[in-house]
Amino acid sequence: MSENESPPFRAERRDAAENRQRILNAAIRLFEQYGVEQVSMNQIAAEAQLGSGTLYRRYRNKSELCLDLIKDHVDLLFEDMEAYLEQNLADSPDLRLRGVLRLFLAFREKKLQLLTGVEESASLNRPKPRTHGPIYHELHKLLVGLYEEMAASGVERTPPDSVFRADMLLTALSSDSYIFQRDVRGYSPEAMLEQLYRTFVIAKEK
Repeated sequence: MSENESPPFRAERRDAAENRQRILNAAIRLFEQYGVEQVSMNQIAAEAQLGSGTLYRRYRNKSELCLDLIKDHVDLLFEDMEAYLEQNLADSPDLRLRGVLRLFLAFREKKLQLLTGVEESASLNRPKPRTHGPIYHELHKLLVGLYEEMAASGVERTPPDSVFRADMLLTALSSDSYIFQRDVRGYSPEAMLEQLYRTFVIAKEK
């Protein structure tokens, strides 16, 4: 190999990066045209002009692909949540939890299709509950922390188990539940926020 030649692994890494971008661009085009649920992995491979094997080596299912598409937005969401909590330390934990819910519901509404794709069941060869996903894990940890603050501050007389409570709240925040409440029950995001707060967060008794 001459001094001017690039090592093979660099070319491979460049090819992999280019393939990733082709896949993501193809997925965005198809999702915008048909919706996330209606698009298959094979359609994405064909649109990207790549073999299915190349696609599946990078993304084992559509859920992973959607997560890659949305991950930068998710990072910003959690940064906004952390900033909100830090800026409102003087507020009671129940009010700060309400603020976190407001941020997440706004994000849910804006990125509904991709979040639904992230939450879809994994392929039959790799079953994985949605509770193991990174978005669920991070949000669950944040909610448990706020519930523990509520318990320690005496906001509630007999607070429920924080882990169980956070699980139930996240179930109510799932795409299926959100779409049902919005489209079938007719709740606006603001109305859902109020109902979630009344159901899962008990205000301090005066």
